[in-house]
Amino acid sequence: MRIPARGVVPGVLTVAVLLASSACTVRTSGEPTGDRTQAAGKAGGGARLADGSGTKVALVPGGAHPYFQPWKKAGAAAEKEYGLGDVAFDETAEWDQQKQNNLLSTLAARGYNAFGVFGVSPTDINTTFADLKSQGMAVASLGSCPAGGANEAEFCLSTDVELAAYKAAQAAIAAMGGHGTLVHLTGNNVDANTQLRMKGVSKAVSESGGKVKLLQTITDIDKDLQTAQKAVSDLLAAKGGRIQGIVATAYNPAVAAADAVSSAGSKAKVVAIDDDAKILGSIRKGSVTATVVQNPVAQADIGAWALALLQTKQCTVRKPGRIVDSGSFVVTESNVDDYDSARKTKTEQLKKQFADEVLSCG
Repeated sequence: MRIPARGVVPGVLTVAVLLASSACTVRTSGEPTGDRTQAAGKAGGGARLADGSGTKVALVPGGAHPYFQPWKKAGAAAEKEYGLGDVAFDETAEWDQQKQNNLLSTLAARGYNAFGVFGVSPTDINTTFADLKSQGMAVASLGSCPAGGANEAEFCLSTDVELAAYKAAQAAIAAMGGHGTLVHLTGNNVDANTQLRMKGVSKAVSESGGKVKLLQTITDIDKDLQTAQKAVSDLLAAKGGRIQGIVATAYNPAVAAADAVSSAGSKAKVVAIDDDAKILGSIRKGSVTATVVQNPVAQADIGAWALALLQTKQCTVRKPGRIVDSGSFVVTESNVDDYDSARKTKTEQLKKQFADEVLSCG
């Protein structure tokens, strides 16, 4: 659940990032100056962190949610790969902006100087970002961008959620044979990401030329799996016979829909989000048509790497606040066993994009 911010982070430490335009090539500590081309290639096309041992990165989700679990492993791997001082994963028990602000302040007091944050309140998180930066921190918005188009973080690396939802709805409509009634299951109605997902689904429906009707959009059911299960069960009991397709653009509703349609014997075509084992198993069994997976590993990996380059002043951002899509991928029965290769390829492309277009290093 997303709750509006009630305050900003007091007394947190950070460095303002300056704009520069030179190409990004940084020598690794101990590396011969004549080997800069080789180093650049290893670093994704331009930037190689020379010494990140003084950088302590905190990856801070908005609250507890399965989506963020890959951040833990990716953060630990990034710490080792890039030689960072530390990468911590920490979250509050509740989705509350003030509690997240308090956590950020505590982490700063413990010496963390670079933050990758999924803000609880998209409308208020820019205040938190600006305050962190003013105190000397390198700050990235990860997994979700602030609402309204302005981003006070150095950059935002997140799924283009409107595009991902559009892809999901397209897949559901195709599975329905291009006609019939579709239901959209999603998250908190006041969340900017939810509004974008609704826009993406509506776009796909409108392109059907009236052949597909959006029967209902059910919001506010991603709080936990139990909430989503009840909502989907009630939906199928009341309208199951009228539904040809279900597109779920939030994690818990997706898992709930995969379970409910299978157990109810419904013929509705289900397109889910993310790669929960239950969803992937349902694709293999044929009870779920497809899922659209995101790229949280890239958010944590590239986020930690770029933050270290910024915090050590080896790089600046070319255009402060730039938004970059971390990628979304349609997974069906045909690619369910090897889709992760496409995601890894995208991650390497993102690193090169950051080195060549987002960062300026010298």
